[in-house]
Amino acid sequence: MSATPPKPLPEPTPVSRPYWDGLAEGVVRIQYSPSADQWVFYPRTLAPGTLADDLEWREISGAGTLYTYTAAERPVAPPWADAVHHLPAVVEWDEGPRVSTELIDVDPAEVRIGMRVEPVFCPEGDITMLRYRPMKEAP
Repeated sequence: MSATPPKPLPEPTPVSRPYWDGLAEGVVRIQYSPSADQWVFYPRTLAPGTLADDLEWREISGAGTLYTYTAAERPVAPPWADAVHHLPAVVEWDEGPRVSTELIDVDPAEVRIGMRVEPVFCPEGDITMLRYRPMKEAP
């Protein structure tokens, strides 16, 4: 029996490094364009639409709404051979942009489009991955 291959991990670039450094610190940082008055994600050098070079890194809460998801009952690729109920998802941050992620700490039967979710920072080797779980109710 062969070993499960390692999961591929992102490789930060000079442009995306502030995003990944933020995750390692337990915060979500994305870009904001003052001239477009718009939050921007994925990391880039120029603002979409205007091509302005005024992008700034700003911290956001990371909270959002589940936009879509898939309940993968079988491995999506060999590195996920041991993943049962893998839940790839897209979360729309409260600030507007969407991020591809994975849902954790939830029964697949309880997942609903539109549910509120909160970030979970998951260290994996030299990088921290951003995953999501259902938002805890306020006391």
